[in-house]
Amino acid sequence: MAMERGVYAQGWFARGYNYHPSLPPRRLKMAEDFAEYRATLMTWPSLGGGPISLAYLEDEAYAPIPARLRQYGFVKDSEFLDEVRRRGVKAFSVIFSTQGWEFPVELDDDESEILAMNELRGVGKRGWLGLREFTQNRYPKLWAPFEKYFPDGLTNSRGERVTDLFEECCSRDIHGNPHHARWLEVPAREHVCHYMDINNPVWREYLKAIARIHIDAGVDGIQFDEPDSPLGALGYGGSFSYDNRVGFTRYLQGLPRERIPASAGDLEGFDYGQWLLARGMERVRLKADGDEGVLARLYVRFLQGRQAANFAELSSYVREYAASIGRTVLVSSNLYDGAPWHDPLAGMVDVLVPEQRHTLYEQPGWMRYIAAFGGDKPVCVSTNPYGGVMPELLPKLNRGRALDRYRVMMYEATAMGVNMSVPYGAWMGTGIEDALWAPHDETVEIQEFLAEHDGLCSRETHNDVAVVYSTDSNFLETTYQMLETGDEDVYPAVGETSPRAIPFFRAVSALSLARHPLDVVMFHDGVHREDDADAGALARYSRLVLPGCSSLTARQVEAVLGYLDGGGSVTVLGEPGGQDGVDASPILRHAGTLVAESAEARDLVPDDPQLVTEGLLRGAVNLQRSSTALGALHIVNYDYDEAAERTVPALRVGVALRVPFVVHRVRVHRPGADPEEVPARTEGDRVHFVIPEIGPYVIVELN
Repeated sequence: MAMERGVYAQGWFARGYNYHPSLPPRRLKMAEDFAEYRATLMTWPSLGGGPISLAYLEDEAYAPIPARLRQYGFVKDSEFLDEVRRRGVKAFSVIFSTQGWEFPVELDDDESEILAMNELRGVGKRGWLGLREFTQNRYPKLWAPFEKYFPDGLTNSRGERVTDLFEECCSRDIHGNPHHARWLEVPAREHVCHYMDINNPVWREYLKAIARIHIDAGVDGIQFDEPDSPLGALGYGGSFSYDNRVGFTRYLQGLPRERIPASAGDLEGFDYGQWLLARGMERVRLKADGDEGVLARLYVRFLQGRQAANFAELSSYVREYAASIGRTVLVSSNLYDGAPWHDPLAGMVDVLVPEQRHTLYEQPGWMRYIAAFGGDKPVCVSTNPYGGVMPELLPKLNRGRALDRYRVMMYEATAMGVNMSVPYGAWMGTGIEDALWAPHDETVEIQEFLAEHDGLCSRETHNDVAVVYSTDSNFLETTYQMLETGDEDVYPAVGETSPRAIPFFRAVSALSLARHPLDVVMFHDGVHREDDADAGALARYSRLVLPGCSSLTARQVEAVLGYLDGGGSVTVLGEPGGQDGVDASPILRHAGTLVAESAEARDLVPDDPQLVTEGLLRGAVNLQRSSTALGALHIVNYDYDEAAERTVPALRVGVALRVPFVVHRVRVHRPGADPEEVPARTEGDRVHFVIPEIGPYVIVELN
């Protein structure tokens, strides 16, 4: 499978704040750069203004461009889509799914011209412009009427006509106060962004109207950003808006009564928010004792199901509307770091564009995970400034320093089977007054190398070891750490195996940093996504690692036992368990099972390793399948000299590699150098060769 090469194309201005939702005007130069970067698609690229109003969005798509701006190549977003498509790049747009905006404005006397918006100048008449004013037709000389888009208006689930989208559709705390999208509001500005609730059917209808405008403007694909509402509101204590309270009550009514605490009383009149307040609690607590914990866990299961159902509705609508006008439109989504509640959505999209929870310099384990999370779909990863290295790296790149850090970041993703999208005026949060612009010459160098070696890159591998990720086993703990507590230690820090990280990430990080070529096998929960575990699919691996697999389905237990009975070897980290009474203990009792004492690589995989290297101090590897060779060994070098700010080349690296085929020729491909054929010899099931030099990255072609 050929990989996509993405550009993270927000295009925010250097030395300026990153304002959502509307991106800066597009220019022809952008399309030219994307072609030079050998890009195949854009992420976060255009038509973002729907959460301000549909009229504002149509202006982005079609409003006339003044001659003064035409002189510098500025174009309408609809024209921009045509220009990038003409250069062979898929023309995507972005829907900011959980944003609802109100901006301060300054207007002329008859309210027909905006003199200032967001960044005020102290001129004209003060006012506000956003969803509320759009719903109420407050400024008829500025925007087309609401009824142009909704001739019959919009009616909420209580049968009431909606008169204020901004208030109607927002997520609310237990006291009824709106949640704010605090990661988007720039403290230096007066604007207000409500965190919108996709469980509200009115908001889903509004998102569908945004999608219609995008499709009519000519997009090849639509990217849904922020698809996790209202589950993401757990970070605020939970969403207690009307549709969540009523929806949860109906969910409880559909469960066996014995699963629901008696303290809930008569479910006909049950209100989760009032129930919590009566017990002195103001937020959802997954790890609370007693009835509070039981209902909290049921509540997040309700939200998990609603997120999947809501996205199925929206993604299906995009495809159906496009088909109704004779078009095919792709669907992508920001599935963040691949948390288990996003697993059903990964099955519904055509392209994944995950935004890392935090971007680090060395994260081969997470990269191998997100490749598996994507399944057979392309994955184009985006950087994230929060909790990671980007605030440190940005000023260095702006000064032409630490360029090998950037190179390794880009190459690491490809080596591990995914793509790191080129940051092109990319997100640096609301506190940093700057955007991340990739160094141009180095980006051209990187992207040309990747494009020219596309045949040696693949999602499929010849790796011997597989680590199982059980979505159901990790759902509650990951939800608790990432949403309820805000603790980012679900993942281990660089080079560590944090005891607070979930066992899966401790294991996959330790193994990948110990240079074990590995795959991740997804075990879906069988409820929100089909459980396809199969012993035959596991049979190709010499060892299967099961870390923290406490909630396996019957089919998954059967698949693991079938793999063991076929001669496979299993390592268990933590005691395996089953869903709803499923007995996983036969896995532990099997002669082929080893119980690991720690998450150290030597305990997880005590076997003769598939790959042995001499002369590579720090690095990660992946043995990919190839459309142009028998296989391709990808190696990324993490040995970095902080003082010199460059990768330390590894010289004359000896490799002994176990492969399922006979190798007669070995060819080494390094960025900036001509391909070099090196001698190889075969002993038993291993091929031996020496790589003369490994800078940041090398691909070894096996033929």
